[in-house]
Amino acid sequence: MKPRVFISYSWTSPGHQGRIRQWAEQLVSDGIDVILDIWDLKEGDDKYAFMESMVVDESVTHVLVFCDSAYASKADARKAGVGTESQIISQEVYSKVKQSKFIPIACEFDEEGEPLLPTFFRTRIWIDFSSPEAANDNWEQLVRLLYGRPANEKPSLGTPPSYITADVKVPASPALTKFSALKQAILQERPTVSLYRADFLSACYSYADALRIRERPDVTDFGRRVLEDCGKLKIVRDHIVDWVLLESAIRPGTEFDEALVSVLEQLLELKARPAELNAWNDTWFEAHQVFAYETFLYIVAALLKTRSFDTLHVVLTSHYLLPSTDASGGGKLVSFRAFYGHSDSLQILAQEGTRLHSPAAELVRRQADRTDVPFVDLMQGEVMVLLMAFISEDSWWYPQTLLYSSRHGAYPFFIRATRHRDFQKLARVTGIDNGDALRAAVKEGHKRFNVQAWNQFWYGDRTFWTSMNMDELDTIS
Repeated sequence: MKPRVFISYSWTSPGHQGRIRQWAEQLVSDGIDVILDIWDLKEGDDKYAFMESMVVDESVTHVLVFCDSAYASKADARKAGVGTESQIISQEVYSKVKQSKFIPIACEFDEEGEPLLPTFFRTRIWIDFSSPEAANDNWEQLVRLLYGRPANEKPSLGTPPSYITADVKVPASPALTKFSALKQAILQERPTVSLYRADFLSACYSYADALRIRERPDVTDFGRRVLEDCGKLKIVRDHIVDWVLLESAIRPGTEFDEALVSVLEQLLELKARPAELNAWNDTWFEAHQVFAYETFLYIVAALLKTRSFDTLHVVLTSHYLLPSTDASGGGKLVSFRAFYGHSDSLQILAQEGTRLHSPAAELVRRQADRTDVPFVDLMQGEVMVLLMAFISEDSWWYPQTLLYSSRHGAYPFFIRATRHRDFQKLARVTGIDNGDALRAAVKEGHKRFNVQAWNQFWYGDRTFWTSMNMDELDTIS
């Protein structure tokens, strides 16, 4: 139905009447049928019957009530034509409170900045037409309202998220309140930050540790069990990311670096076999393996976001103590390669008749619901991890999330590193302060990893080399 409006106003002055007529003409030019007394009320017509018929006429989609001081005072006192008209309107308003037929237009404000509206309109949403500038600014709002096409519309109802349909019960996190306390301690620069941090991180570890398998599980539908546990562990992932984003930005330094390395070693403990298990299958620990891999990528991406390049250097060059029960040889110090994780059980995420190259990366992609660290940031973080693996002789990495990388171009951090001043940020991470030296080291890494055999990554001319913008690094002064 096309909008058809009746305009109610007070003949306050010729100037006000002229503005009303101008707005009415502008509405007509916007395709809106306008009923106005100076156009539609003829000699011999009963003006009160005319007013009532317009208010109750079902073909009139809206009644625009242009309110100024004269309209408000006459309406409240039930005086003259406005009083009669407003009496009809108020009956309609009070009998049908939820209807949106009547639109108050505020043409004047009092000394306290409040719109001059009749009493029966004061609780309703109004539109400001108190000046030519206000009318111009709010014109589109009025026209959209009359056409029923608001600028902001409620989105269509979607489908329930997977954590609802899977009926996964996520326990309440005891670390949430502890993080709030830590945050206040950091912001207020309290000397006891380390105590609050230890309390928070201990709660995170305890929550994740409670989800570790410590007795033979039912393996009938074990993929579903892994998926559910990954969903429950996501809250710890987010707690750790929140902490890294906060403290790396506000309170960087050796103390934070050491705490972060300690957290990363705890991730390795969580992904390993619990000490009390004497008989096991390595697949039992896949949920925590994926959790450690995912959280590690988030930490790298978060440090890039906060420009914590020195801390990132520590993370990517440190050696971490493997727990005594680690299948690859506990008690050793290993590089960041220990955070790599995969899960064959998560093939349940694949569409019927297909097989995923990396079920772990698919889960990470599906769980990437943070707006501050989106999935594209995780992919950029994994490019950084892969670069560091290329230039570190004792490390290795298979960049699973890059299976979802776009076909062409490099990532923003590496594109900016074309400029020498931005390359220095990359140099702080890698420890290599020369573009040619870095290119040579990365070429050697390509050969050592035999990346040409990883043909599932190749789309046109897209390679890891171009993802890292290697040819352009440090070429602009």
